[in-house]
Amino acid sequence: MGKLYKDAATALDGVLFDGMTIMAGGFGLCGIPENAIQAILDSGVKDLTIISNNCGVDGFGLGKLLDAKRIKKMVSSYVGENKEFERQFLSGELELEFNPQGTLAERIRAGGAGIPGFYVKTGVGTVIAEGKDHRDFDGETYIMETGLTADLSIVKAWKADTQGNLIYRKTARNFNPMMATAGKVTLAEVEEIVEVGELDADNIHTPGIFVQRLIKGEFEKRIEQRTTRAKEA
Repeated sequence: MGKLYKDAATALDGVLFDGMTIMAGGFGLCGIPENAIQAILDSGVKDLTIISNNCGVDGFGLGKLLDAKRIKKMVSSYVGENKEFERQFLSGELELEFNPQGTLAERIRAGGAGIPGFYVKTGVGTVIAEGKDHRDFDGETYIMETGLTADLSIVKAWKADTQGNLIYRKTARNFNPMMATAGKVTLAEVEEIVEVGELDADNIHTPGIFVQRLIKGEFEKRIEQRTTRAKEA
C-alpha cells in the first residue's frame, strides 16, 4: 500500500488508541498539523500524552483537544498562550512535564536517533534537575535527560513527493523535522504533493523513510498574535 491517503481520518485509521503518546509539530500556531489534530479530536480518543512545544491557543490547534479534555499530560516548553491550559493545570486536571526549550528539542532528536539519554548543563540547580542523575565532566555538573519517542508523530510540511520526502517552509522547520523521526508511525500533512524526482534532493529536510502516511491538507494558518501600528499621517 502506498503512503498517500485521502484525508487525515483515513490516514489515522488503526493507529489511534486511548492512552497513547503523540508528538505534534509546530511552534505556537506556525507549522502545526491542523488536519491531523481535528481528526484525532473527531475520533474520540482520550487520555493522551502530547509532546509539543506548546498546546496551541484556546479553541485552536492542540487547544481543541485540551478543550475537549482528551489530554492527560503535556510534555512542553512553553505554556503561556492558553487560559484553559492554565486552568486545567492549576486545578490538577492536567499533568505537565516542563522542559527548557533546547532540552525538549534535543530529547526529541535523541529519541529519533535511538539515543536513550544524554547529559546537559541546562537546568542544573533548578527544579528541572530534581530527581535526575547528576554527573561531573571536566569540573562541570550536568544532569541526564532522556530521549523521547511517541506512538504517533503528526507533522506539517510545505511540499512532499509521493514517497513522503518532505520540505518545510520557514518557521515551520522547527520541531517538525525531528518529530518526524521519533514516532513509531509518522503522518505528514502538506500543502502540495509532487511526483518523485520533482523535489531538489539536496533540499529535502525529512527523508521519506521516516514518513509512513501522507495527506494533502487544507490549512487555516491562523496567526497567534497580530501586532500592528497606526498608519503614519
